Amino acid sequence: MTLFERLHIERGLLLAPMEDVTDMPFRLICKRFGADMVFTEFVNADGLVCSRKPTKTRLKLIVHEEERPVGVQIYGSDIESLCAAACIVEEAQPDVLDINAGCWVRKIANRGAGAGLLKDPERLAAIAAEIVRRVSVPVTVKTRLGWDAADIRIVEVAKMLEDAGVAAITVHCRTRDQAHTGPVDWSWIPKIRRAVSIPVVLNGGVFTAEDAGRAFETTACDAVMIARGAIGYPWIFREAKRYLATGEVPTPPNLEERVRTVLEHLGLAVPFKGEKRAVLEMRKYYTGYFRNVRDGKFIRMALMKAVTVSEVEDILSRFLAEKDDGT
Repeated sequence: MTLFERLHIERGLLLAPMEDVTDMPFRLICKRFGADMVFTEFVNADGLVCSRKPTKTRLKLIVHEEERPVGVQIYGSDIESLCAAACIVEEAQPDVLDINAGCWVRKIANRGAGAGLLKDPERLAAIAAEIVRRVSVPVTVKTRLGWDAADIRIVEVAKMLEDAGVAAITVHCRTRDQAHTGPVDWSWIPKIRRAVSIPVVLNGGVFTAEDAGRAFETTACDAVMIARGAIGYPWIFREAKRYLATGEVPTPPNLEERVRTVLEHLGLAVPFKGEKRAVLEMRKYYTGYFRNVRDGKFIRMALMKAVTVSEVEDILSRFLAEKDDGT
């Protein structure tokens, strides 16, 4: 039985791990709109191992039962540190422990973590095998096609990870040097699927329900992982599910639903972060929440100045009232 069969996920839509984005409040919102599985922000293995105090790194391990199944993603370059972090993560009882082998950021990749592990696939496989040996939670890996266009070994890497005992692999269909720019190359997904028996998840280039449908249709991937397409637009999961089931392109959420969801998101964040931090950190989501909304630019500008929940509520209330008046 595969990982997704055990989790009762079929043609799954997964929320990707994103630093400073996929905290618990946002994960809960995405789950409520149909995400089949969600992942935490990146957890620094060294930071986790070095401190048992309630640091920001350790707070990333807090999991709400409502968001399950949930995966915790760790990153690092030292095998002992990663293994020790994996054992700590296991105490939080996630459904999956994911190894980050895809982060392109220089300060991470150039020191051998994240996508830097692709420079030495044998070492990546050894790390995965040792983590699998030390923990009972299923271990997965999120990676990229390769370090650059001249070094794409993803099929070989996938085989090595399967042999290491990894339960599934997610592939961002760009190389490390592409970062988030340039075209994604989904053509590698069928090649990987033919080479391994573990689930293969497609990541990269999915911003709409139609994108998700095309990904499943053209690659036969086991699941689709959505990253930037979900930031501030959690409805992408609901829309993609509808499109996969019916072939119909759903109607985007109306203004009232967008406002209601912003307030729900903020309401989840305040107990978790405190009012000031929650209000300030909501700012990163407003572009998505009010994308393609008439006069959305003005409401975003107003919200960026808010520092209390009441100010956010007042701004949104006035905006809705103006729209009701037709102004």
